[in-house]
Amino acid sequence: MKIVHTSDWQIGRTFSFVDDDALGALQAERLNVIERIGMLARAQGAAHVLVAGDVYEHETPSGHTLRQPMERMRQFADISWHLIPGNHDAHTPQGVWTRLQRDNAVPANVKLHLASAPVELDGTHNAWLLPAVLQRRHTLSDLTAYMDDAPTPEGALRIGVAHGSVVGFGNEGEAQNNPIAIDRAARAGLAYLALGDWHGFNRINDRTVYAGTPEVDRFGTGGNGGGECVVVAFDGPTAPPRLSTHRTGRFTWCKFENVVLTSSADIHALESRVRAIAPEQPHTILAWLEVGGMLGVEDLALYESLIDHRLRSALACLRLSGAPSLAAGADDLDMLGTSGPVRAAAAALLEQVNAGGAEASVAQEALQRLFLLWGDVRRATP
Repeated sequence: MKIVHTSDWQIGRTFSFVDDDALGALQAERLNVIERIGMLARAQGAAHVLVAGDVYEHETPSGHTLRQPMERMRQFADISWHLIPGNHDAHTPQGVWTRLQRDNAVPANVKLHLASAPVELDGTHNAWLLPAVLQRRHTLSDLTAYMDDAPTPEGALRIGVAHGSVVGFGNEGEAQNNPIAIDRAARAGLAYLALGDWHGFNRINDRTVYAGTPEVDRFGTGGNGGGECVVVAFDGPTAPPRLSTHRTGRFTWCKFENVVLTSSADIHALESRVRAIAPEQPHTILAWLEVGGMLGVEDLALYESLIDHRLRSALACLRLSGAPSLAAGADDLDMLGTSGPVRAAAAALLEQVNAGGAEASVAQEALQRLFLLWGDVRRATP
C-alpha cells in the first residue's frame, strides 16, 4: 500500500515584496501543484493523498479561493484526498470547513477529517487513519495523545496525521503551541505519523515525518526545503515505512548574502550565477541579493543595466538589499565636461563625500544618481 503525504498548501497566500504579476503567478502555482500531486499519486500507484493541515492560508478566504482547491482535487476522482485543519485554517464554527460543507463544495473523493477519532482509510489493507484536529489556531495540549488508546481492528495499519510542533525538535525549553510528542508514533503503535507545519521535508524518526510545502514559499541560503511531496510505501503494520521524496515545486527561491562587487567581472559573474539556477527557465527564479562593494562610474552603470534592469526582467522576482557604492574621484568629473552646472554640482557632492560626516552617505547617493542620469542622457542623445 502507498500514500502521498503533503501539507501546507496555504491557498490564498500573499507575498508583499513581489509585484502584481509575480503575485498572480505564485498564487496560481499553489493551485497548479495540486495537479502535480495528483499525477504523482497516479504514477506511484498511491490511492490516497494525506494533506496534513494548512490547506488554506486564512480562515476567511473568498468563496472563489475556497472552492478552487476542491475543484483541482475533483479532477482526480480515482484518488482519495484526506484533509485536516491546520493552525492557519483551524476548524472554527464559521471557518473554511464549515463553509465548504454548508456550500456542498466538497467532492466525493475529498474527505474532510474534522474529529479526532479513527477512520477506516483502506478496507483492502486494513488501514486506519487517526487524525488530530485543531479547533483553534493554537493549543497547548497535544492533540495526538488520544492516538495511544484509539481502538482499531487487530493487525490494523495505523496512520496518524497531525499539524503542529514536535516537542524537542530544535525548540528545547520553549513553550510550544500545538505540541506533538516526539515518540507519539511508538506510543500509539503508528506505522507512520504524517505531519504538517514545518515547511521543509524533515524526517524526525523512521515513522515521524514532515512533508513540507509542495511549493517553496520563502528564501533560504542553505536549502530552505519545500517544493516536495513524500511517497510512503507500507509493507505491513510493523515494518518501517519506505519513503521517497519527489519534487513538485515549480519556483526556485534563492538568497545570496554578502555579495561584494568591485569590477565588471564581478557583475557578469553575479548575473551568470543567478541565471545558472534555472538556465532555461529564469522566469521560475526568485532571487534575493544582498549587495555591497564599490564600483567605478562605468561599472556602476553596468550593474544597473545587467542586474537592476535585465536580470530583474528575466526573473519571477528580484529582491535587492543594499547596493554597490560609487567609487568616484576627481578624474571622473571630466566625464561631465570641463565646466557647467552639472560638473559644478558633482564637484560639490564629491567634496562632501570626501569630507565624511553625517551627510556623506546622502551626498554619495546623490553623486551616484547624477553620474547614472548623465550616462542615460549621453546614451539617449543621437
